[in-house]
Amino acid sequence: MNNKHLLVMQAIRFSLLLMLCLAAVPAQAGTGALVYEEQVLALDGENRAVRVPKGYRLEFLARLDKPRMLTFAANGDLFAGSKSGKVYRLPPPYTKAEVLLELDDYPHSVAFRKGEMLIAQTDGVYRAPYTLGQRVIAKEALKLLAPLPAGGGHNSRTVALGPDGRVYASLGIQYNCSEQYLGEGYTFDEQRGGVLVLRESGGKASWETYASGLRNPVGFDWHPQTGVLYAANNGPDHRGFDQPPEYFSKLTAGSFHGMPWFQYDGKKLQRDDCASSKPPRALSEVSQPVATFPSRNAPLGMAFAPKGALDSSLEFDAAVALHGSWGTAPGGGFIGRAATRREPKIVLVRFKEGQAVRVDDLVSGFQLPDGERWARPAGVAFGPDGALYFSSDSDNNGLFRLQRVR
Repeated sequence: MNNKHLLVMQAIRFSLLLMLCLAAVPAQAGTGALVYEEQVLALDGENRAVRVPKGYRLEFLARLDKPRMLTFAANGDLFAGSKSGKVYRLPPPYTKAEVLLELDDYPHSVAFRKGEMLIAQTDGVYRAPYTLGQRVIAKEALKLLAPLPAGGGHNSRTVALGPDGRVYASLGIQYNCSEQYLGEGYTFDEQRGGVLVLRESGGKASWETYASGLRNPVGFDWHPQTGVLYAANNGPDHRGFDQPPEYFSKLTAGSFHGMPWFQYDGKKLQRDDCASSKPPRALSEVSQPVATFPSRNAPLGMAFAPKGALDSSLEFDAAVALHGSWGTAPGGGFIGRAATRREPKIVLVRFKEGQAVRVDDLVSGFQLPDGERWARPAGVAFGPDGALYFSSDSDNNGLFRLQRVR
């Protein structure tokens, strides 16, 4: 072999080595960057390929009927609201679901405070006496704590207890561009689109606006280090398949996020002409999102990884359930190839020194090449074991767990 041939062979070997190295490097390199591997999950006699971080395993734990938001109680029991009207209790190891309570409305989420459970339904947050480990709540024990605007369109309500011990609830505006706002000058039924905090005094309870101008902020949580509140928010559908991006927003007391009057296009805020009324606040007051997801992804539940969860490189990142789109490219409507829909997945909003820096996939592969889905993540929560639990409310309805195995 002459020198020329030797140089060619060395160049080929180098190229192959470089390709192998690049294949092991995630698309977005940086501190705590993820390397992925494919896992085969056996589900109902079929093998499903899923993409997970290297060293993690995904499990299907239990069947549930259209489960939504997930909440862990202090004793380790897991609770799930649902579209089916059932509130579920799953004691460890979370493989058997018990119906704690069944209602006629939509118990989307639950929260706990001393001696009672809070249940968010479409028309309000309810309360019932509850002792940890209790297996049944009588329907008549449930009493209204504070009403919320009801009506059709975006009828989920999420409730959580804040670090300050107060009750927070989120709700969306009814439709794409419903000119509704959490503020003065709007009737009770029109006060929608953001996060509320409950004022309780002298046995009376009433809502105060915490953050407004969010079209449908289903999931929200507080950063474990900074105590700052963040929410995942669904954008509208009327601007096609690619605009606007979905939001991940930092919420502060009194913050205004623009919708439906203003939309963020990924670079700047724009006036949206689908809302013709005068905006309740000026463009200069609109808070821009700190991270975005591709449009039509329908972010639902979110939760921050506490210290000790997953592994140290992922502590304090936010896991977000992307439900996937119903719309198809190019127009964004129902008519089109199902394979073009945004795929359901779990993503991480990566944080560094208390600030959001990028978005990485965590678990993907729920959508097949022809557009068929075998799971659609809805609620997410971190368990006392440090694993990530998430619900799927359609296709394979039930509970999944992602945990580190090595």
